[in-house]
Order: sequence, then C-alpha cells, then structure tokens
Amino acid sequence: MFDKVSRSWELVKASASVLRSDKELMLFPVISGLVTLVVAATFLVPAIALKLFANGVGVGGVLLGFLFYFVQYSIIIFFNCALVGAAMIRLDGGDPTLADGLRAARARIPSILGYAAIAATVGVLLQGLKNKDNFLVRVMASALGAAWTLATFLVVPVLVSRDVGPIDALKQSVALLKRTWGENAVGQMGIGAAFGLITFGVVVVGVATTVFAAQLSGALAVLVGALFLLAVLLVGVYQAALSGIYSAALYRYAVSHETPDAFRGADLEHAFLPKD
Repeated sequence: MFDKVSRSWELVKASASVLRSDKELMLFPVISGLVTLVVAATFLVPAIALKLFANGVGVGGVLLGFLFYFVQYSIIIFFNCALVGAAMIRLDGGDPTLADGLRAARARIPSILGYAAIAATVGVLLQGLKNKDNFLVRVMASALGAAWTLATFLVVPVLVSRDVGPIDALKQSVALLKRTWGENAVGQMGIGAAFGLITFGVVVVGVATTVFAAQLSGALAVLVGALFLLAVLLVGVYQAALSGIYSAALYRYAVSHETPDAFRGADLEHAFLPKD
C-alpha cells in the first residue's frame, strides 16, 4: 500500500509540474464554470419566478431536474474532455492550445452527450436517495456516490483516446479501476483533501479579514471579501485542472506503461504492470 501512496503522490506532483508549465490548461475549467453558471441561472431564475416548486416536486420537477443535470453534465464533461485532450498532447511532448482541446472534445460530442445522459440519471437517483429521511439510505447514497466517482474517473480519458460509446467507456473505466485502484483512490482523495484544506484556510482567513476590514470601512470589507472569493474560485480552478491532468496521466500509465518526458524521474515505469 505504501508503494501505491508513493506512486500516487509522484503522479500528483508530476501533474502539478505539467500545469505549471502550461497554465493555459486552467482556461478549460474557467470557461466550464462560467457556462455552467449561465445555464444554472437559465434554469433557476424562471423556476423561482414561476414558482414551479411551490407545491412540491412533481413529475414536472423531476423532468426539469433531469434536464438541468443533463445540460450541466454535458457542459462539464465536454470541457473536461477538452482539458484531458490538451493534457494528453502535452504528455506526448506537444504544446497544446485552447483550440486543440476544444477540437478533441468536439470530435466526441455524441459519446459525451450519451455519457451525460447516464451521469444525469445516476445524479438524479442519488440525489433522490440523499433527500430521504432515512439516515441509512442517505449514508448508502453517499457510499454509492463515492463508488461511482471512483469507477468513472477514467471515463473522460477513455472517451478522448478511443472512439467508443458511453457504455463501452464506462466498462473500460471500471476495468482500468481494477488496475489503478490504489493510485485512483489515493490520488483523488489526496487532491481533494489537500485542496479542501487550502480552501478552508482561505475561507477562514477571508472571513476574519473581511470582518476586520468592516470595522474600518464597508467598501473595504466588500473589496476584501470579493478578493478572497476570487481566491477560492482560483483554488477550485487549479484543483479541476490538476485533476484532469492527473486522470490523463493515470490513464496513460495504465494502458501504455510508458513515461512521458514530463514524468521522467518519477520512477513510475513499473507502476501499472499488467495483472495475470
């Protein structure tokens, strides 16, 4: 297990070095975030204005929720594919542009939409379970959500690299999970935990600083609060970009057992030997 933890962190550090050398990769989660905010407003503002959920969530509410999930997942997966596509070009020694990543994602739009429909269905079902009053059901939903996240972590690299449909991409991601279980779990939890702590620290400092600034000036407090909010958003963007690069690197190691130039010295050539 120690070897898996060590290899996982070597992958994370190498992925971070790729991001430092190609900061343009952070544009993909930035654009994705902006578009999803616009879509959220497009759905939520009319729903609130028309009081669509005033009498509870009926069939119409469920359908609207599914449509919302589908559109949001389609956008997120599209830009994740663009990020991973660009990251793979970088891992091959190239110098990807924003257009290169978008081109890679556009080539997989039918599969992206199909996978978004599957992800939206799972998302609606899990959210329904989490809204139940039964504590055990909510715990089960959280566990299923975590398992789904692990099992689908490599779907995007599969979609980008192979001309397959969403079902086959899911199957291949699950198959690769068996080979990359330790690195997948440790890497994801490590990235999530590290950035969770960073975000928490920024929020605590931001709240304290904003409160102090409010004692001096209301305008200063607004300015300080806005700056720390921007800092939290930038941390989220960096985490999303790093996670995309990590998934690309993990996929590449799992299927080819080759070490790109960006990962030389990480001693990972034998990290994912085929199982008998």
